[in-house]
Order: sequence, then C-alpha cells, then structure tokens
Amino acid sequence: MWQVYYTPTSVDDALKLLAEHGPEARVVAGGTDLVVELKRDDREVEVLIDVTRVGGLNRISLDDGPEARREGRPHIHLGPTVTHNGAVASDLLIERGYPLALACWQVGTPQLRNRGTIAGNVITASPANDTIAPLWALDARLTLSSVNGERHVSFDDFYRGLRQTALAPDEMVTDISFPALKPNQRGTFAKLALRRVHAISVVNTAVVLTFDDEIVAGARIAMGSVAPTVIRAREAESALVGRRLTDESIERAAELAGKATSCIDDIRSGAKYRQQVITVLVRRALTSLREGDERKAFPAEPPMLWGATGGTYPRLAGKTVCHHHQGLEPIECVVNGENVVVQGANDKTLLEMLRQNLGLTGTKNGCGEGECGACTVWMDGIAILACLTPAPRAHGTHVVTVEGLPETASLSNGGDLHPVQQAFIDEGAVQCGYCTPGFVMAGANLLEEISTPTREQIDIGLSGNLCRCTGYYKIVRAIEKAASEG
Repeated sequence: MWQVYYTPTSVDDALKLLAEHGPEARVVAGGTDLVVELKRDDREVEVLIDVTRVGGLNRISLDDGPEARREGRPHIHLGPTVTHNGAVASDLLIERGYPLALACWQVGTPQLRNRGTIAGNVITASPANDTIAPLWALDARLTLSSVNGERHVSFDDFYRGLRQTALAPDEMVTDISFPALKPNQRGTFAKLALRRVHAISVVNTAVVLTFDDEIVAGARIAMGSVAPTVIRAREAESALVGRRLTDESIERAAELAGKATSCIDDIRSGAKYRQQVITVLVRRALTSLREGDERKAFPAEPPMLWGATGGTYPRLAGKTVCHHHQGLEPIECVVNGENVVVQGANDKTLLEMLRQNLGLTGTKNGCGEGECGACTVWMDGIAILACLTPAPRAHGTHVVTVEGLPETASLSNGGDLHPVQQAFIDEGAVQCGYCTPGFVMAGANLLEEISTPTREQIDIGLSGNLCRCTGYYKIVRAIEKAASEG
C-alpha cells in the first residue's frame, strides 16, 4: 500500500521529510480514513510519515497568549495527534469546548476513537466528518507548518471544495485553536445517521450562542453533510441575534437553516430529506440550549477501552525509524509477552502481520474497514483495530492478542483462560465464534479500565464489535459475570 513508512521523533524531522518527498508523502496519525483509502486504491501515496510517536503533540491546553489577549479571552489548543477519545476525556474541552467534545463522543466506536484524530478528521475534509462543524462554530483556526515557517488559516479559508483544502504538500497541521467558551456562551452538536452508533452523519450541525441575559447576542450555526463543504447558516444566525429563544424565533431560525443551501444527494440520503432533517436538528439544538439540558447528551463516565493506561501511547526515543516496502528493516515489538522481530511486513497492516507473519490467527479479518471489531487487539494497553493500523506503527510497542490475553491477568479461576474467556464459555456466549475474539478483547479491556461497569458502559464498550448471530445478550452476561467474579 505504501513504499516507505517513516516514524520521526520530532516535528522538525517530519517537516524535513515532507519537504523532501512533497506530493508523494502523507502525514499519518490515526490512519482510520487513510488506510481504508489506500486499501481501495482511492489514494496514491508512496510515503507515510507517522507523527504519533513525537512527544507533546497530543496536548490539549488553555493559554492566554498574544492572540488570546488581543481577543480578550483564552484559547484552547489541540495538538495534531489528539484522538477523539482524548477529547472525550478532556475536562477542559467538556467545560469550555463542549460541542467538540460531544461530536468526538459520537465518532465511531471506542477502538476507532482511540486511533482516529481530530486533525485527521479536519484534513480529510469530508463534509460528513463530525468534528468540522463544531470547530467551525467555535471559530477555530489551524496552524500549518513547513520548513519555511508557519501560517494561520481560518476554516473559511482552509476548505476549498469537496475533500479539497489549502494544505500544501509540504505542510502539516501543528495546532488547532479556538476561543474557549465564556460563561455567557453555550453550544451543542447534533447528528442524524443511519444507525445509533458507528455511522457516518447523514446530516450534522453545531450551534454556539452568546447570551446577554436571555437575549441572543451572537450566533454561529455550522452544518455538515448538506453541501460539498461544511457551511454556515448565516441568515439563521442573524435571525436569532437580538431575540429571546422563543418557539417562534427557534422555528424561524430552523426554517432558514433548512433553506441555507440546495442540499446534496448521495448514497446515504436525498437532498429533500436532508433539508427536512437539518431543520429538525437545528430546532432541537436551539431548544436544548434554551432549556439548558444540552449536556445530558454526554455520558457521565464514558468507557474508553484504555485499560489501565490513561490513554497515552509511549513516545519513541532516538532517531527517525524507516521501514521500506520489501526492505530488510525489521519491525521489533513485544507480542503476547515475547520479543519478536518481523521482516516482510513493512507494507502490511498490523492485522496482516499478526496473522500472516506470526501465525496468530485468533485475531479475525472481518470487514477490513473498522466496522466489525473482529480484529480488536491491545497496543500498549489500548484497544485498537488491527485492520486499520499500519504494521510499522507496532515497532517498539507491546501488542496483546486473544492468544496472549490470559497472561494479562492473575488467573484466580484455576485454569489457563482469562476470566472473560472463561465467562464466555460458562454463559455460552459463542455461536459461530467469528466475532468472539474481538468481543473478548474489548470486554477484557473494559474491565481493566472499569472493574464493575454498568450495563450502559458495557454496551458502549462493546459498541465497536458486531455479532451477526444475535447472541449479544449472552455476551453481555459473560462480561457481567467476569466483573462480578473479579
């Protein structure tokens, strides 16, 4: 899929590689979109530059530097490797960037959110991507860096068409910033998809309002998946300013939002339906902000499938590591407690390396696109999807598959199985068995993180795994049994 895979250990090294390889190169962090595109031959990329091992790029911070002082309020800064789950876990974002935190919570599944990044979502530039609308509503700006310096770009200037941006071939996003919400500002995010979880938006919207007592003093409404790019509903915004949020003003703004563009037609929805839905979503968002209950949409203790790690991947020390297609450079890592040196996997996914090179066939190849969760493994203690993870990303990491799961627990059950594995047997939570390894890996990771999860937390923790044999209730009972016998 790629010819060369670089793992730099500094931003300077990454920028030099971009300058050297130009249009042939692509920066990769989560890779949850890019790997699928490469598998489908939808994108031609010779060189991948993985920046996830560079220290400090997963920061979420608040500062009151020159830009903040000029605007009279502090700014929130996101590094380019902040994952969706990193945003979900950020008290700062939940408090002062809530529409973005809520949108990140509704992206994909725990395993996908553990790898997918906000910056990647922004750069992919699909109008259906969930984080673009809230960032636009929050008036975010991007810092684009190259060996020649950096420039700051608004979202209005960054997006130039469907999947088209102002990012030059030698540039990478090094910062996303937006003004932190003030006490008199509130916002929210809403989407409609073809299923409740792990689905691309048919339509989404983000709304941020500034209040002067009960009067709307400012409004920003961004709408996604209705046009080739995310757009603002400017007439709807103007209709709200200077008015209270009454039923009449909300209905008028919602109608204007629905008329803001001639909606797109695609495989997920027709234009007429989209127009009706965006009216409904804007009405619901505004009503929720009026009632002050917008934060009920965010779970109190969302499971991340981080195990006991806290969600941070270790950085890679030393010089840039390079893995060539069919090259002799080995991928060296620890798999199921054993040091392994793998050659011949430099252009493969982690799933392919585990199955083909190491013979660990317990990790299943299901959809190959991150939809089913059958390929769930742990990398440095965090649950991820092996089918969307480049094999060279595993260099220097600790990987656990279902074969090695018993070694992660002190086996008080007197056998040679992990308690979750034993509970699956006891409860008969195995039918065709194809999805079982993924469910076991997700469930065991959930119990590493939350020893006695609620039913809601179990459902969320397992939301990235599909069972096509309708045996889900037995799987839930197995997780509950393993937790109770802790």
